[in-house]
Amino acid sequence: MRITPLNQFSLQEHTHHSVSYLAQNQRTTFTIQVLEEDIVRVLMLPDGAYRLQRTWAILDRNTSDVPIQGRDRADLSPFTCPPSTIQVNDAGCELTTPQLTARFNAHSGQVQWLTGDGQLFARDARRNPYNLDPSSRRVYHYMAWDEREHFYGFGEKAGDLDKSEYRMEMRNTDALGYSARQGDPLYKHWAFYITWLPERQIAYGLFYDNLSTSVFDMGRERHAYYDAYRMYMAEDGDLDYYLIYGASMAQVLEKFTRLTGRMPVPPRWSLGYLGSTMAYTDMEDAQAQLLGFVEKCQTHRIRCSGFHLSSGYTTDPDTHKRYVFNWNPKRIPDIEGMVDAFHSAGIKLLANVKPYILQTHPHYANLKEHGALVLQAEADQPASMSLWSGSATDREDGAHLDFTHPHAYAWWKQQATEQLLEYGIDTLWNDNNEYGLWDDFARCMGHGEPINLGQIRPLLTMLMVRASYEAQVAHQAHMRPFVLTRSATVGMQRYAQTWSGDNRTSWESLRYNIPMGLGMGLSGMPNVGHDVGGFYGEAPTPELLVRWVQNGIFHPRFTIHSWNSGEVGATEPWMYPEVLPLIREAIDLRYQLIPYLYALIWEASERGCPIIRPMVYEFPTDPNCTTESFDFMLGSHLLIPSVVEEGAVTRSIYLPSGNQWYDPAQNQWFDGGQTITLDTPLERIPMLYRENAIIAYAPTDETRLIRFYPAPHSATHSFTCIEDDGETLAYAQGTLTRLTFELQTTPDHIQITLHKVGEYELPYRALELEIIAGEDRPIVLEGDFSHEERVESDTVKHRIRISW
Repeated sequence: MRITPLNQFSLQEHTHHSVSYLAQNQRTTFTIQVLEEDIVRVLMLPDGAYRLQRTWAILDRNTSDVPIQGRDRADLSPFTCPPSTIQVNDAGCELTTPQLTARFNAHSGQVQWLTGDGQLFARDARRNPYNLDPSSRRVYHYMAWDEREHFYGFGEKAGDLDKSEYRMEMRNTDALGYSARQGDPLYKHWAFYITWLPERQIAYGLFYDNLSTSVFDMGRERHAYYDAYRMYMAEDGDLDYYLIYGASMAQVLEKFTRLTGRMPVPPRWSLGYLGSTMAYTDMEDAQAQLLGFVEKCQTHRIRCSGFHLSSGYTTDPDTHKRYVFNWNPKRIPDIEGMVDAFHSAGIKLLANVKPYILQTHPHYANLKEHGALVLQAEADQPASMSLWSGSATDREDGAHLDFTHPHAYAWWKQQATEQLLEYGIDTLWNDNNEYGLWDDFARCMGHGEPINLGQIRPLLTMLMVRASYEAQVAHQAHMRPFVLTRSATVGMQRYAQTWSGDNRTSWESLRYNIPMGLGMGLSGMPNVGHDVGGFYGEAPTPELLVRWVQNGIFHPRFTIHSWNSGEVGATEPWMYPEVLPLIREAIDLRYQLIPYLYALIWEASERGCPIIRPMVYEFPTDPNCTTESFDFMLGSHLLIPSVVEEGAVTRSIYLPSGNQWYDPAQNQWFDGGQTITLDTPLERIPMLYRENAIIAYAPTDETRLIRFYPAPHSATHSFTCIEDDGETLAYAQGTLTRLTFELQTTPDHIQITLHKVGEYELPYRALELEIIAGEDRPIVLEGDFSHEERVESDTVKHRIRISW
């Protein structure tokens, strides 16, 4: 490997918001652009022109999306590009806004970043911060590394939450049975992270808008001749990054998701238990097995809202090869009858689809004729690879759909509609979509401008999912689309929910999937979950299954999914009768929490907030929270310290300082800033409530209970519960109601104020307010309601029923 450092830059031009330079090689250009007062873009073009002219990450201002063919990177219309103070001299330049200064040294190529009041908070490496590899198309960016810095995000990555001294590769990979503690690379390409400087209470994000395979080294690599550094390397494309400044991680994340998009509001049913296993649809009597699942849910009183049809339903009836959009009539002889049976039980269906076509697939020849498959580097033939076709070991040559080709995109939408949606299938489950072709020089049509696969591999995944999304929108325009994807990149949050892929059944996976999901939330992809119970390996033990369910119910996506080896083919809620009551209790709690979860979904959709939140996100001033990876907050007021160790019957929990914390099991308040130990027998789901927490529950589908946890001292908090029909897009026209509860406490009394805004007719005539047991301060209730009734209760002193 040869490295060409870039320095000795000469000034080319500057405007009211940007400065451009030419490197000493007389080819590479370097530009700094002020896009907003708190967002600055640095653009290095190795060849003096864009290697990839388009972006699919940065939103178009007019549509809140990106054109299918991408948006011109040179188009700055999404930004205000405010005038900035620019000083240029022989040494370099400074671009200054009220919030941020970028200082560039034209001799060394180093950029330094300062706050509006002049504090240096980040800088490039002192020597050779920007480099090229003349023997390849690699680009490099080196920044200074400081052990006091903490790094969060990077999408879906194994290990601890804080990625300081980690080295990670962004290359979409079908990582079957990966280690959640140290496996890399994984399924997603997510070149964004947040740096947190706790001593200065400063946060900033870096987003590298490049879809090529890349590497982040966050201080792991050392060199005797250089100061400590961190590094970003991309195999191809340009160095095009955005620095997003904020006083907190929450501010950075809100700005980043405003830039790249936020999750849509999903249907409410998606927050229920979603069943799944590969076992049923791979059996010859698949339809009977599937209907048996419905019957067992009813027999064992397990509530279920959705079920995943694994790919065994879409196979050749004789060879059992997996042919996408090709129903197997032997396994599923009555499609409409099966769909009706699930729907009659209140269970939606999510059908597995894959973006590759085996050479024996009935549609292969047609797609090949139209050039709608990814092509070889030097021949107009499909780039073939050995693909999973039948059983665990079966392989057959096939090719991947090129979603940058209009025929492939249209074909996918047509097949999704005719073969799935018109039969009543509710959702497309986009799977095996990592595009693992090894040849980076394989060719894509590129919407008329051919592009090598290596430059846009994650884009094909995004366009596949977008085509699925658009098919659902077109089929039922008034309904909320809901799409699921395994692989993803920045921007995918605009279309789909995701999960952490084919995890291994182990206590390690249960433990380390937690920071993996938290990292996704800090990356702008809040609608996440994991395969509860573990996908790959031996079936979980009864204890492991219980603990995994007790953890999984607090994630946005709650799915038990498996492909077990050994005699137990499917992980099911009822597989161990001795712990079935505990599984049922946990799933029932999940359904009771749906109003609270739904409110968090809306907050994520409107502001980009994570749903499950790292402790450092909520408590950035507490140094004990900075590296916490396994305890997390559900929203801002519910602390979840899951039991993730085999045989554990106690759990040590650090309580963040500056707050008091309520343990419902003991009806006891604890001061923050200390570590406590709770008894956690298998039947206990540990939860702790932050002072003045307000949690919305649904004891039944027709009732609402708002539970208050008032602080013993003076404090305030508010919570907004969202009510709408949960399925259609009527909310976009204002058909929803917001119930905002304000809780104010003093040592002498408690005041609750309700604000009701909106025209949606509530599905209940009354709701109940409940104050935790042992609370004897007087309650003052005010606001938008017509009647209140104090209700007697054996368990709590204060229960109030209000109505309109």
